[in-house]
Amino acid sequence: MTTLKKFVLVLAVSAFTAGVAFAQGAAPDKENILYIDTKDGRIAIQLRPDLAPGHVARVKKLAREGFYDGLVFHRVLDGFMAQTGDPQGTGAGGSKYPDLKAEFSQEPFKRGTVGAARTQNPNSANSQFFIVLDEASHLNGQYTLWGEVIRGMERVDAIKKGDRRRNGLVTNPDKMVKVTVAADAKDHSVLQEPESPKRGAAQTAPRGSN
Repeated sequence: MTTLKKFVLVLAVSAFTAGVAFAQGAAPDKENILYIDTKDGRIAIQLRPDLAPGHVARVKKLAREGFYDGLVFHRVLDGFMAQTGDPQGTGAGGSKYPDLKAEFSQEPFKRGTVGAARTQNPNSANSQFFIVLDEASHLNGQYTLWGEVIRGMERVDAIKKGDRRRNGLVTNPDKMVKVTVAADAKDHSVLQEPESPKRGAAQTAPRGSN
């Protein structure tokens, strides 16, 4: 077996082992879990640095700076996705940092997955992101997927929906009260809740300048 083949095998075994450990209740890697607190409670997102290391690093940096605290879900389409992360609340804003290079993967967009919003330029993602409410395979390979909701999906479903006639823009939108990297939090009770269930159906694409 060549060195390259051995390395690929080690990666595959490591990924499988990590998945089994989490499923069996082993201590989760809190450095790669993001908490979003809403009016209805806490949402826990498993970050995926294996798929999008640059995007995950950016999200954690912004969360630790308090950038996301108080930002609204400005565009929410029932049965499709809830978009947030824009300090302007319009879909046109972003952070003070440069845009990110696309980190597209073959991981499918489905209920609970989290992706980076962008313009038509693949390398324009910055701070905005969206949580998928149902199956959205038409986004596969077109947007960077950097996380997945593991707890509190019912709280994502409860986010106030927008007007379809206005492309999902929300009047008096719900907001992210606080966003925290789990490693920096004291309360982890959300991780004791039942795992968020999955399901499936599709819609139109998430837009935004970031």
